[in-house]
Amino acid sequence: MSQPNVQSFPADFYSAFLSDAAKERKPSPIRALFPLENNPGLISLLAGKPNPTTFPLTSIKLTSRSPTNPGEEIVTEISGSVLEEGLQYGPTAGIPDLLNWLYGLQETAHGRKKGEGWRISVGSGSQDLIYKAVLALINPGDPVLVESPVYAGVLPMFSSLHCDMIEVATDDKGISSQSLRTILENWPASKPKPKALYTVPYGCNPTGMTAVLERRREVLQLAQEHNFLILEDDPYYFLYYGIAPRSPSYFALELELPQVGRVVRFDSLSKILSAGIRIGFMSGPEPLMQAIDMHTGTSLLQTSSLTQSITFSILNAWGYDGFKTHTHAVSQFYREKRDVFETAMRKHLAGLAEWTSPEAGMFFWFKLLIGTDSDEGDSQSIIRDKAVERGVLALPGTAFLPDGRTTAYVRASFSLLAPEEVDEAMKRLKEVILDARGSVTGRATLTAATA
Repeated sequence: MSQPNVQSFPADFYSAFLSDAAKERKPSPIRALFPLENNPGLISLLAGKPNPTTFPLTSIKLTSRSPTNPGEEIVTEISGSVLEEGLQYGPTAGIPDLLNWLYGLQETAHGRKKGEGWRISVGSGSQDLIYKAVLALINPGDPVLVESPVYAGVLPMFSSLHCDMIEVATDDKGISSQSLRTILENWPASKPKPKALYTVPYGCNPTGMTAVLERRREVLQLAQEHNFLILEDDPYYFLYYGIAPRSPSYFALELELPQVGRVVRFDSLSKILSAGIRIGFMSGPEPLMQAIDMHTGTSLLQTSSLTQSITFSILNAWGYDGFKTHTHAVSQFYREKRDVFETAMRKHLAGLAEWTSPEAGMFFWFKLLIGTDSDEGDSQSIIRDKAVERGVLALPGTAFLPDGRTTAYVRASFSLLAPEEVDEAMKRLKEVILDARGSVTGRATLTAATA
C-alpha cells in the first residue's frame, strides 16, 4: 500500500497538538548526548554507566517453541555484545537491534517505510506509551473523542486530567463514523474541537468488535476534515480470526491521504509473546515521538535493555515468516476458545442474553435480558454480588462507559478457561439471570397490583 513520494506534515504542524506539559519538557542533558558516543575516535567521559565487567551475568539461554514446528524447541543464547547491550543503559527510544526489527515488521504488516516522517519508540508495554501520549497531547479539561464502550484502562488517564470525554457510538461494525461526523459537524463554534480520537479497531476491549474498512476510511477522512489525531490502540491486531481478510490498519490506510502523520499507533507483544515481558511499541510522527521520549527519559530513563534484548533474540531467531506463522497459530487458538465459549452461551443463555460473535481478541460483550420495556436493567449488582455468590466472576459493563451509567451489558474473557469450566460458568450465570428476571417480574406484578 506504500506510495512513492509520501508527504508528511512539517514538524511545526504538531505544535497545536502538544500539551503545555509536553512543550515545557526539556531533553535529558545526558541522554541527548548519548549518540555522540558512537563517533569514531571519541573518548567519552559523559555518562555514569557502570563497568560491565562488574556484572555477574555471562550468558542467558532461552528455549522457545518453534513457530513452524511446535514439537521442536529453539535454543537461543544471549551473550557477547548482545548481552552487554542488554545489561547496560541504552537509548531512550529502544535498543537499535530491536528497533530495526520492529521497523521491518511495520513495513511487512502495514506497508510503512522509514523516511515517511515517522519513527518507533519502545515502551514498558503499550499501556505505558498510551499514558505518555495522552499526557503529551491533552491539557487538563480538554475534550477528547473516545469510542464507547471504551477500554477501561484509559478512563483513569482522561479522568485524572478532568477531560470532557465525548462518546462516539459503536456497533457490530466497530466505531460509528456517522456518530463521529454528527458530533463534529454539530460542535459548538465557541469551543475548541477535540485534538484526538482514541479507538481500538480490532477485537475492541470490551465489545470484541472490529471496525470495517469503509468506516476506517471515513474516520480518516473526518480526521483530515476536522484536524484531529487518531490514537490507534491495537493490541489485538494479530489476534484477528474473522472469515473475511483482515482490514488494513489506520496506520496503513493513511498512505491514501495527501499527507501522513495523523495516526499514532500502539502495538503490544503482550498477547503474542508474553504479558509479563512488558514490551510494547509506538509508531508516530517524529515531533510526538520526541515528546514521548522526553517523558520516558525523565520518568524511567528507558525501557529495560535486558527485556528488549530477550525480545529481539526471540524475534530474530523466528524471522518475519516465523513471526507470521506464530501469530496465526495464536489467533486460531483464540478462535477455538471463542467457539467453545459461544457454544456454552447458546446452550445456557439463549433467550437470557444477546451478543454478537467477536472476530478478534478474547472477549464477549453480552446484554443480560433482565429489564422491562422502560428499563433495560443494571448488570452491576447482578454480576458483582449475585454472580460472585454463585461462583462466577465477570465485569459489569458500566466499567467501560465514560460516564459510568448503568447498563445491562457484561464483559467476559474466554482466554484461559477449559471447556468444562466455561460450561459450568455459563450454567451458574444462567441461574443468576433467572433469579434476576424473577425478581423483576415480581416487582412488576406488585406494582401493577397496587396501581
